[in-house]
Amino acid sequence: MAVKFGKFELPTKIKIDESSRSSTFARFVAEAFEKGFGHTVGNALRRIMLGSLEAPAIVSVRIEGVPHEYMAVDGVIEDMTHIVLNLKNALLRKLPSDDEIGSREPKVISRMLDITQDMLDKNNGQYVVTLKDLIGASDFDIVNPTLAIFTVTKPTTRKVDLKVAIGRGYVSSERHDYPDKAVDEIIIDSAFSPVRLVNYYVENTRVGQDTDFDKLILEITTDGRVSPEEALSFATQIGVLHLQVFDQIKLHSLTFDEGEGELSTDRDALLQKLVLKINEIELSVRSTNCLSGANIETIGELVVMPESEMLKFRNFGKKSLNEIKLKLEEMGLSLGMDLTKMGITRDNVRDIITEYQSQRAGIQL
Repeated sequence: MAVKFGKFELPTKIKIDESSRSSTFARFVAEAFEKGFGHTVGNALRRIMLGSLEAPAIVSVRIEGVPHEYMAVDGVIEDMTHIVLNLKNALLRKLPSDDEIGSREPKVISRMLDITQDMLDKNNGQYVVTLKDLIGASDFDIVNPTLAIFTVTKPTTRKVDLKVAIGRGYVSSERHDYPDKAVDEIIIDSAFSPVRLVNYYVENTRVGQDTDFDKLILEITTDGRVSPEEALSFATQIGVLHLQVFDQIKLHSLTFDEGEGELSTDRDALLQKLVLKINEIELSVRSTNCLSGANIETIGELVVMPESEMLKFRNFGKKSLNEIKLKLEEMGLSLGMDLTKMGITRDNVRDIITEYQSQRAGIQL
């Protein structure tokens, strides 16, 4: 049996404060929520982002001729304890994919470090080995390549092995368990969490004449291994995954009152945008021709098309896709929109647009 609840006020779009946005910080604003839901959603997302996201981190180091971490290294200013501490600050980026076999398995990065007298002379007798020197070209992007690891004071040639794994949270060296551990491999503590700080604020906002709805403001700071947008997206999907567990005890299906008068007004405002011709939104000639070649004539036919299918069109590339997405965003629209609550699908969008145009023509007559 379906049970009908009253309408819940929900945000229609997430806004990003462009004035403070950077590669590691972003402020997101979502409004309006029903009273109380700002804290419910904000606190849940904050906890997930701080404790459940994954990223790569160095889990062990092996330097030729160094059997353990409690010793000095010949020709190096720092002892192994300080070198290990420096390696804990290494930031590497990689998003494991379903398409990559073994993408989550630990990777060993081997590097033959060859410091010559000429290199020392050019650097006043001391050569600072950076993270980039140890990682080089690999499957991982280096977020802080200039991070100093140790300082060499005399010519040396040593092999350095770094083991990198993907995990979540903070894992101490005692909890790392790798069966192929070498005798002189030094296991280190690893901070996998890529999110450094999440603040959320809830303010009052207005909907119609009511002023007690919630505006949720999320401030997300990462270390560069994921972007703030990725952090929020990943946390949302993790939250949905865990809530689905409780759906198995569903006794009744819920439907929600949309407010028929308001829904009708929203549908009319949306249709006024959807009936616009592609050549009316000032796209480049290339993008317009690509859409014309794909037999897309109106905005309505465009917004119901998923982004993945757009890239399959002939001569259609990322540049055209980004241009279209930006233009649609200015109109409050996006690719792959779910318009089923308005009664609009990919199968009937042309018929609905034609019918709407006919109705407006009749009214004007």
